Amino acid sequence: MALEELGLTEYEARCFVALTRVSRGTAKEVSQVADIPRSRVYDTIERLDRKGLVNVQQTEPREYKAVSVDTACRRIREDYDSRINAAENALGNLKRPESDDDEGMWAITQNEHVTDRVVTFLDDADDTVHYLVPAPEVAETRIVEALASAADRGVDVYIEVPTEDEREEFADAVPGADVAVSTDIATTNEIHSEWPGQLLMADQESIVATGIKESDLPDVTQQVAIWTYGHDHGFAVWMRELLDDRLEIHERDRSLEE
Repeated sequence: MALEELGLTEYEARCFVALTRVSRGTAKEVSQVADIPRSRVYDTIERLDRKGLVNVQQTEPREYKAVSVDTACRRIREDYDSRINAAENALGNLKRPESDDDEGMWAITQNEHVTDRVVTFLDDADDTVHYLVPAPEVAETRIVEALASAADRGVDVYIEVPTEDEREEFADAVPGADVAVSTDIATTNEIHSEWPGQLLMADQESIVATGIKESDLPDVTQQVAIWTYGHDHGFAVWMRELLDDRLEIHERDRSLEE
């Protein structure tokens, strides 16, 4: 039942629904309509009363009346939001231990979580960002906006894309970034129906590398990723060397063109 998903117990949900079906009712009547033991009606109605979902008439026997559906939805929503805010505040006040627990390789399998990780590293970047995107469709709006924000606050942002059209799009969307066409990433090899999606290195230590594969659903791309954080982590060392080599080649080619 939807009411249970919003925080009501099974008996609370049954009693409230029963009372919305009658104009008012006694404990006996609520028990019959809700199909719950009469002995449980009293404590259940008391909890609904505290939540502001029923009104109690002090008659003999007592009668109960549900508030309007609009009022109930508003109060349930307020209670739900209040509990979320309380949890958010409590978690926000937790002191993060000073340790290297983040170091290591971590996997992500949901597109939105991949984007969250990429955006987090971009938002935290202080000095440099190197972003390769063989599959530009995975560069969601939030990622492009985070790239632009990083460039705007003075971070050196270097982006590699597979075609000239995409270079123009990223150059327009991320003013201040150095956007280059790298034809080698335009011809990445498919392995087991998967191929590279995006690779980010921020401040030479925060790395997200993704692969993509087509979903059975039309126009849906599934993305899986690994990420790591740590300047001395082996994966970070290798990525740093490989990406720095790409920058050197890019600078050399640019000098020759000039």
